[in-house]
Amino acid sequence: MTKIGIILGSTRPGRNGAQIAQWVLDTATARGDADYELIDLREHPLPHLDEAVPPMFGPSVNAHTRAWAERVAPFDGFVLVTPEYNGGYPGVLKNALDHVFAEWNHKAVGFVSYGVNGGARAVMGLRTVVGTLGMADVGYQVSISVLTDFENNSTYMPNDRNTDALHKTIDQIIAWTTALAPLRATDTTLVNS
Repeated sequence: MTKIGIILGSTRPGRNGAQIAQWVLDTATARGDADYELIDLREHPLPHLDEAVPPMFGPSVNAHTRAWAERVAPFDGFVLVTPEYNGGYPGVLKNALDHVFAEWNHKAVGFVSYGVNGGARAVMGLRTVVGTLGMADVGYQVSISVLTDFENNSTYMPNDRNTDALHKTIDQIIAWTTALAPLRATDTTLVNS
């Protein structure tokens, strides 16, 4: 069965992302069309990129990077749950993406973003990064406003608009994951990692 990782891209104390990521996981799992798993970056503390050579040139000598590569490699696609901080996405998410390369290739990715403007600018920046990593980013995304979709700016209140957007995003991730399967099957870069 297709495996989709839901990466929670914030590690801030008091973050709103944990409840959003759990909503994504619960909603996606209820669909029954793939195996979904939450990957919290708090559980994978990576130092600021400390690789002697770019990850695209081979396996890392660092145990923390090899462990991260082993964590994300089995997935066929991803949902990135990201806040928008000052017009961008968190450095911890960029660092996690930068630590490996082959493990992202030929995999679909969708976005669930949140912020004052629904996190739209964070996703704009991420689209460039994931494209460079050889990922296929889907067109639909979920944009959650911290001004209108949260009670007291702290409790996420899912609504039909966001739920419909999430289903459309996941539909596209599943479709692209299926379409990219032959490329992943013949890609030798993961064998060399």
